[in-house]
Amino acid sequence: MRAAILSFMPRLLAPVIILLLSIPAHAAHPPAAAIASAHPLATDAGMEILNAGGNAFDAAVAVTGALAVVAPMSCGLGGGGFWLLHRAKDNFETMIDGRETAPQAARNNMYLDEQGNVVPNLSLDGPLSAAIPGTPAALVHLAKKYGRLPLARSLAPAIRLAHDGFATDEFYRRVAEFRLTALANAPGLLEQGKPPQPGFVLRQPDLAAVLISLAKQGTAGFYHGEVASKLVDGVRHAGGIWTLNDLANYKIIERTPLRGEYHGTRITSAPPPSSGGVALMSMLNILSGYPLTTLDASTQTHLLIEAMRRAYRDRAEYLGDPGFVSVPVKQLLHPFYAAGLRASIRLDRATPSSALPTEIPVQQGPDTTHFSILDRDGNRVAATVTVNYAFGSAFIPPGTGVLLNDEMDDFSAKPGAPNAYGLVGAEANAIAPGKRPLSSMTPTFLENQRGVAILGTPGGSRIISMVLLATLEFARGGNAANMVALPRLHHQFVPDQVFYEADALNPGQRAMLEKRGHRLEQTADRFGDMQAIVWERDTGVNAASDPRGRGAARVQNPP
Repeated sequence: MRAAILSFMPRLLAPVIILLLSIPAHAAHPPAAAIASAHPLATDAGMEILNAGGNAFDAAVAVTGALAVVAPMSCGLGGGGFWLLHRAKDNFETMIDGRETAPQAARNNMYLDEQGNVVPNLSLDGPLSAAIPGTPAALVHLAKKYGRLPLARSLAPAIRLAHDGFATDEFYRRVAEFRLTALANAPGLLEQGKPPQPGFVLRQPDLAAVLISLAKQGTAGFYHGEVASKLVDGVRHAGGIWTLNDLANYKIIERTPLRGEYHGTRITSAPPPSSGGVALMSMLNILSGYPLTTLDASTQTHLLIEAMRRAYRDRAEYLGDPGFVSVPVKQLLHPFYAAGLRASIRLDRATPSSALPTEIPVQQGPDTTHFSILDRDGNRVAATVTVNYAFGSAFIPPGTGVLLNDEMDDFSAKPGAPNAYGLVGAEANAIAPGKRPLSSMTPTFLENQRGVAILGTPGGSRIISMVLLATLEFARGGNAANMVALPRLHHQFVPDQVFYEADALNPGQRAMLEKRGHRLEQTADRFGDMQAIVWERDTGVNAASDPRGRGAARVQNPP
């Protein structure tokens, strides 16, 4: 089935080819620097480092470190992520893959019972759900290879926030209440065993000590020595399977970003083990064959949904860690393949997900965080970092302050079985020792004749569809504020359902979509927390933090 699908490429050349565009040269340097992140204190930390003479990459270390302290429900030293970089002096681009890896004792049936069924919450709560963290290694690599400042200087704001504390807010209280039972294993993140009330000053001295160790010793300060021993002892005492060798053998990987084009806009995004770039460009390739702007709103939305459905089907079937499985990226992004997918779409009718070819049994889950940075030299960072579910595994090894991820849930515990976000997967994303789980994180750069955009968002399985909508908005001329505030809808192959925000579809559009056969469900809450920067080469820099969140975007003009 797999080979048959990929070999079906009708001889109809789609308008999109995965090549670099020739973008005319403009001003070499932006007139201002900008940072957009999901927390004001993290944005302040990045600006502090820019003001100290650091570049965008130093600021990325500062923002990541600060978020690890003030946003533990989303990210931290016990997690991982992807840092997409653009170096202005030579236009060099790379993605730092700091994704977590499965421990060497991990097995593909470790979350199944004797009958072969997935044990609920076993891959979500506690240290058995934790993969080996990549964030500390990524911060050391960023500072050493791309930054101007010492790692200790860039981590100073995070150390200060951990030691002196910060005031929690209502968002923190709500998420802590949601995960309160599991957080019994992380009492340092609570107020006397309860969700902290807004204004409570949360101090994390153990985490401050680990940050200092990392700042002074580099990777040895986390993956070896006293910190590593405390991490492993705590994990194993509570039923986990980490070893000192797991930590000592962790390595970050630099990967070549994926590049594509949509109607004059160049896209640079995350390659596998992220599914984000592949799925984003696949959807754009499909949509490129339609005159979207000439179609009525309900037909445009119908085509968006059908493109999402097909890209998420391919995500589940083919994508995984390229170090372990052969990922057919070139075939999936070939214009002939897009034409074949497009040919299966009816303008008047939804395609049931069960009707699409698949070897996955079709069965029927606001975490992670993103920040964007632009400095006055034109260096860029789009970084999406995570501990997976809210507060990750909700487990802190005693004496470390390091909240561990539950990224093992991002593997396919069993083909066709959904994870916490409802995503299904095949053998390509099965658990294996040392393997990196498939991700939806989609840090992205966009560039056209008008300018440059730096963007990304949290949101689990909905990340890719949110970045798609923002990309289309940028291509239409939208600024950062337009991109982050855009109403959102989402389809991910299974469940066969369209999820939408209250203002994303009007009554007429809903009626027309339901007439076509789409199943619609309005979400109780708005979703996503996008952070975007747009450098309009003729008019300047604008930045925006998603109004759904509590973040802050700052543009820093020269004195």
